[in-house]
Amino acid sequence: MIFHQVATERGCQSYFIACEDSCTAVVIDPEDSQVDRYLGLAAQEGVSIHYVLDTHTHADHFSGTTELARKLNVPIIMHRNSQAPFVDMRVDDGEKINLGKLSLNIMHTPGHTDDSISVHVEDRVFTGDTLLIGGCGRTDLPSGDPDQLYDSLFNKLLRLAPETLVYPAHIYSRRESSSIAEEAAENPRLQLKERGEFVTQMRKLTLREPDHLSEALRTNLSGGKTVEQLIAEAAHNVSFMSLEEVLRRIQSDDPGIVLLDVREKDAYEQAHIPGAMVIPRGQLELCVNERLPDPTRRIVVYCEFGRISTLATATLKEMGFTRAIALDKGMQLWMEKGYPVE
Repeated sequence: MIFHQVATERGCQSYFIACEDSCTAVVIDPEDSQVDRYLGLAAQEGVSIHYVLDTHTHADHFSGTTELARKLNVPIIMHRNSQAPFVDMRVDDGEKINLGKLSLNIMHTPGHTDDSISVHVEDRVFTGDTLLIGGCGRTDLPSGDPDQLYDSLFNKLLRLAPETLVYPAHIYSRRESSSIAEEAAENPRLQLKERGEFVTQMRKLTLREPDHLSEALRTNLSGGKTVEQLIAEAAHNVSFMSLEEVLRRIQSDDPGIVLLDVREKDAYEQAHIPGAMVIPRGQLELCVNERLPDPTRRIVVYCEFGRISTLATATLKEMGFTRAIALDKGMQLWMEKGYPVE
């Protein structure tokens, strides 16, 4: 078995597993910022990724499953309870996926979410957010259930061989793995072995809501795009002009550019780059033909931080304003540099 563990700064863990004989691989819990890393590992090992698998619907980060599957045209595996419409293979407890000579044995382990699965492969189990190192998944998010989590932990995972290695979807320490024996003996959440005590413990926890909860659930359930993905895609299709170049041009006799502020009018009226016109981003498609009738003009688009203006510039180019470009950064940095404003 070829095995790679890929971690992010936020503690997210994903796993690249391949069969050496068949040169086929699966990526478990891919994270959106690591897609190129998985592709690089496949090239490095001389294998092909045949499957991508999410152990559950993630609520605290953005899955890379759909992007990786689109790039490679491979099936997405999740539990049958997943509400995501893009899942190709819906699996359930007791089933297995053959990966060459390896078997991905599926265990339905709900509780953190109702679509949570763990994947048992040879001497290790990939537990998603059901069993963590020194902890377990929270049950206060959508479809969480402490009673189900109790069964998943005590009646399924803890019945695996004690030496089975545990690889969760999140690790909040310097550890890379644990074992069933170690978690049974030392995990504080597992020391309350009576169902009622365990359930009471989980219901009393007061945990901070994950960052990006709504956006993560929306994109991971629908396969839609995150804001960062939209901005990155827009940035890939536009060119930029530096603050210094804009300053030089507006101080010259022939700037050769039209400055377009896409912030709201009250922000524009408080301070804007000299000579700029304003069309708020929300009105751009409806007003630009009237306000900028010449599509051959060189338009430099700016906003407060450079994010909305990147999206707006990409929109203008799609509409036929082929010389639209975005200001690198935005009005905030322009003012911090002490450049002139009206």
